[in-house]
Amino acid sequence: MKSVNGNEIIQVFESWSPKKYACMPNDPIGLAIGTLNKPVTKVLVTLDVTNEVVDEAIDNGCELIIAHHPPIFMKLSNLRTDNPKGALYEKCLKNDIAVYAAHTNLDVAPGGVNDLLADALQLENRKILEVSFEEKMMKLAVFVPVDDADALRDVLAKAGAGRLGHYEACSYTLEGKGRFRATEGADPAVGEIGELHIEEEEKVEVVFPQSMKNKILKAMLNNHPYEEPAYDLFTMDVDTNKQGLGRIGKLKQPMTLREFAQFVKVQLDVPCLRAVGPLDRVVQKVAVVGGDGNKYIRAAKFAGADVFVTGDIGFHMAQDAEVEGLSIIDPGHHVEKVMIKGVAEKMASLCADQKLPVEFIQSKINTEPFQFI
Repeated sequence: MKSVNGNEIIQVFESWSPKKYACMPNDPIGLAIGTLNKPVTKVLVTLDVTNEVVDEAIDNGCELIIAHHPPIFMKLSNLRTDNPKGALYEKCLKNDIAVYAAHTNLDVAPGGVNDLLADALQLENRKILEVSFEEKMMKLAVFVPVDDADALRDVLAKAGAGRLGHYEACSYTLEGKGRFRATEGADPAVGEIGELHIEEEEKVEVVFPQSMKNKILKAMLNNHPYEEPAYDLFTMDVDTNKQGLGRIGKLKQPMTLREFAQFVKVQLDVPCLRAVGPLDRVVQKVAVVGGDGNKYIRAAKFAGADVFVTGDIGFHMAQDAEVEGLSIIDPGHHVEKVMIKGVAEKMASLCADQKLPVEFIQSKINTEPFQFI
């Protein structure tokens, strides 16, 4: 298989799950070990980076690991190879395996960890539980010959324009006539020098986050048939790009807490879980946060959730939730393993769109540290 540069793969990844979405101070995301400036043919996707996972990457010929949990979470005071952590880093370096971590930015990203969990729980009419990122949206209106409009729309969509929630390639088109006269020195794509030309055109409108302005304009200008494209650019005061942690939505049908607990066990593939609240209580509105959701109990209650699905709930937090009438299902932190399949499939699709020949392998190593007896 022809290789691509590791930086190209991560550029694609960050077009979906950019670092700016990270919502934890000093979250150690990004390249953690090795270099991305090298050929990459295979990428291993994993929740955690352990010795067994690195061996799996070696056995599969992977040059890059994309992980959810950063392998270096705290700043290192030294890098000794005679302790377990140091030996792990040494193994990666000796085998030329780079490790890239996407932590809370992947939690927040549309289609990321929290959406994958909401998908598994079959939540409908979902919304963000707590907004953590917000930026203005912009609109590009560009005039293009009818015969070239589809190609330009496709280019703009691939550059990231026209993404609205769970929809992509969104645009609006209005047909009309463009008039212009090319003067001496021009090199017109249509029409003749000195003659007034009338061209059947389409006005193509797309929206995008403000931070993507330069990328979208470059894509439009590099692929427009006209020497001097006519376009308008607006900053939108009403619409904003909002992203955040957690999701809240409704089950298709109400269930008792006991029934819902069994449903969660099956859907999230866990052997057991903890429940807070009367087991005969009927629940339908569900909030979910991947990983440790202790800080989001109030947000779940304020959003009107009947039950909150999250991991690592503390004793006193559980007591407080019970007093306030919020049921809790704690299936553990490791349910974030849903990102392995989700990220591998998403990246395979995105790289195929970019014609980047790279294989994404789903880790089969179970990194759950707890045993249930």
